[in-house]
Amino acid sequence: MIEFLKKIKHTSSGNFFLIAGPCVVEDDKMPFVIAEKVMAICDRLQIPYIFKASFRKANRSRLDSFQGIGDIKALNIIRQVGERFDIPVLTDIHTDADAAMAAEYADILQIPAFLCRQTDLLIAAANTGKIINIKKGQFVSAESMKFAVDKVRQSGNNKVMLTERGSTFGYNDLVVDFRGIPIMKAIGVPVVLDVTHSLQIPNRASGTSGGHPQFIETLAKAGIAAGADGIFLETHPNPAVAKSDGENMLHLDLLEDLLEKLTRIRMASFPS
Repeated sequence: MIEFLKKIKHTSSGNFFLIAGPCVVEDDKMPFVIAEKVMAICDRLQIPYIFKASFRKANRSRLDSFQGIGDIKALNIIRQVGERFDIPVLTDIHTDADAAMAAEYADILQIPAFLCRQTDLLIAAANTGKIINIKKGQFVSAESMKFAVDKVRQSGNNKVMLTERGSTFGYNDLVVDFRGIPIMKAIGVPVVLDVTHSLQIPNRASGTSGGHPQFIETLAKAGIAAGADGIFLETHPNPAVAKSDGENMLHLDLLEDLLEKLTRIRMASFPS
């Protein structure tokens, strides 16, 4: 699975791993509230847990959209979550300079889907020695992600995983081709299904992204049944007031029920 991630717990449980947290660090309290609740659920269900949060949202549609509370302040909060709960933490990067900066605070650096072909960014991320999670571009086939993985490996870093997050379907929709999960697993890396961003409605006329949160459970169940090693989702105590991606987030109070169902599917489909 993700043997290279030393701080992660419950790796012998046979369960999928979970990458979850808020879309972005909104303040200095919310990340700890979310991480504590998710960790308690994951400990009970023996799900390996990775906390995620963006330190900055660099790819907003509109200039007046919330981008963050300040890079170093947000990165410090992400690191403190990892230290307080003794769990690995993940954040995304957008530039070569981001790679070196974020590597001082996070265990995993995530390459956004739009940037999965950016050679300089992949090399910069690889050179940090951190685990690299590359999201499959909405415009890229599952087979083609081999070349993104090769860029990291050929830069001397074998700690890499891939995340499926849907493919462009017309101008304002995405669709998940679940064949991509076994195809990318054949590359020899852990494969994650990003439920949250696969359910986005991008590029709406309003300049904000929407979503289909009513299908979170459907997509997550299908991903586990298709053999995804991990599930990525964003969660918030009140998605209606979240400052980014609230319309396709899972309410924190609904997380435990979903993870219980996914665990049962995992154990039935892939008994240890």
